[in-house]
Amino acid sequence: MSEQQTGRLYGVGLGPGDPSLMTVRAVEVIAEADVIAYHSARHGRSIARSIAERHLRPDHIEERLVYPVTTESTDHPGGYRGAMEEFYADAAARLAAHLDAGRTVAVLAEGDPLFYGSYMHMHKRLADRYPTEVVPGVTSVSAAAARLGAPLVEGEEVLTVLPGTLPEEELTARLATADAAAVMKLGRTFPAVRRALERSGRLADARYVERATMNAERTAALAEVDPESVPYFSMAVLPSRVDTPRGESGVGEVVVIGLGPAGPLWLTPEARGELAAADDLVGYTTYLDRVPVRPGQRRHSSDNKVEAVRAEFALDLARRGRRVAVVSSGDPGVFAMATAVLEAACEDPYREVPVRIVPGMTAAHAAAARVGAPLGHDYAVISLSDRLKPWEVIAERLRAAAAADLVLALYNPGSRSRVWQVGKARELLLEHRVPDTPVVLGRDIGGPGERVRIVRLADLDPAQVDMRTIILVGSSQTRTARRGDGTEVVWTPRRYPEA
Repeated sequence: MSEQQTGRLYGVGLGPGDPSLMTVRAVEVIAEADVIAYHSARHGRSIARSIAERHLRPDHIEERLVYPVTTESTDHPGGYRGAMEEFYADAAARLAAHLDAGRTVAVLAEGDPLFYGSYMHMHKRLADRYPTEVVPGVTSVSAAAARLGAPLVEGEEVLTVLPGTLPEEELTARLATADAAAVMKLGRTFPAVRRALERSGRLADARYVERATMNAERTAALAEVDPESVPYFSMAVLPSRVDTPRGESGVGEVVVIGLGPAGPLWLTPEARGELAAADDLVGYTTYLDRVPVRPGQRRHSSDNKVEAVRAEFALDLARRGRRVAVVSSGDPGVFAMATAVLEAACEDPYREVPVRIVPGMTAAHAAAARVGAPLGHDYAVISLSDRLKPWEVIAERLRAAAAADLVLALYNPGSRSRVWQVGKARELLLEHRVPDTPVVLGRDIGGPGERVRIVRLADLDPAQVDMRTIILVGSSQTRTARRGDGTEVVWTPRRYPEA
C-alpha cells in the first residue's frame, strides 16, 4: 500500500472586493479545493468569504479562522502579540490536519495574499512542509487608483505604501519625501494620518477611498472626510505629482535646502520632500545637477560667484507666488546660500517673503565620520577663502583657535586662483601644534572621486588640496590608531586633561 500524499496549500487572492475582479486562476483553485479557509472577526462575518461565495459548493469543508482579538484589549498573558501568535499556531495546526489527510486547502485572502494579508501567517508556518501555490490578486491600492481615475506613479516616480499604524512622526517624514503614496489601515488611525499629511504639506493633494469596488464605495478629498465615518477598509492616496498643477499660487516662499556633501544618500527626508514640492529650483549649476528632474518644475542654474544675484532672483520668484527651493551643498548655513538669501530677505522689497532653511550634512561632519571622531571635542570652523574677508583676519583666527587648542575644520582651502593659503595656514598652525599632529584630508566625500588621507601636519602638501577638499586639523589631544582590520582611525577624546 503506497504512502498517502499530503494535500496542497493555496493562498488565494480574491482582489479588492468586487467578485468580478477575481482572477480565473483563483476561481479554478476554489473549484478544485476540498477545504475553504478564511479569517473573520468574532462576529463571524468574513469579507473574503462574501467575495468568493458564488463559487463555494455545499460539499466544501469550511474552516473559519476567528481572530481572538482585533482592536480590543485582551487578558492573554502574552498580550495582543501573544494572543495572535497562539491563534496563528492553532490555525496552522488545523489546516495542517487537512493537508496531512490529503485534502487540498485554499486559504482565501482579500486583495493579494502576500500584501498585508493574513494568509502570510499560514504561509510562513506551512509552506516549508507542504506543496504550496500563491495566487496573486488585485491589490486595494490598484483598485483605489482605478476608482480615483488618477495615475499612481509615472516615469521615474516611486510609490510608497505605508500602514496608518506607523507613529505620526514617521508617517510625516515618509509622506514628505514620497513622490506618490498609499496609506492603508485607516479607521482609528485616520486623525493621525490626516495630521501627518497636513504637517508634510501634502493634505491638499490627498484623496480618500473607502471600500474600493464594493457596494459601499466612497471617494472624496481627504481633507473633507469626517474622521468619525472612516472604516478600516479605507485608504489615503497621494497620486502622481506629474500632473499636479504648479504655478503662481499666490502663496510664495523660499526654502534654502542643504543637499549634503554628495548624492541622495546624504539627503535628509525633509530636504527630499521640499525639493519635490518646489515650483522652481535655483542654484549653482553643479549642485542643481544633483537634483532629479521632475516634470513641471522650472530649473534656474547660475555660476558659483553670484550668490547675491541668485538670492534676489529666488525672492522675486517667491513674490510672484512661486514656491522656490534654493539648493546648496552641505549645510546651507555653513559658508553657503542661507546667508545670501537672508541678507536680501531682510531688505526691501523682500521683507514679507517667507524664508525657511532646511539643514544638511556638512562636509566637516561627513569627512570626520569617514575616519572616526576627530571632532569629538571642541572645534572651530574657519574658511581659508580670502575672497570675502582679508587674509589678516583669517590668520588672526587661525592663531587664536590654535592657541586655544581647538580642533580645526578648514573650508575652502584652495582653488586655481588661490594656491598659497594652505601652506601659510600650515606655518601658522605649526607655531602651536607639534609636527605629528594628525590632519585629515577629505576630498569629494560621498562622491565618485572620494579620497580620504591622514597625514602629519608637517607633511601637509598644498598641492594635494583643492576646492573640493575639507581639512581637519587635530588638537594636542587628537589620537590615531591602526585597528585589527588594518584601518587607521582618528579621534579626539571627550575628556580634556586638567591643567
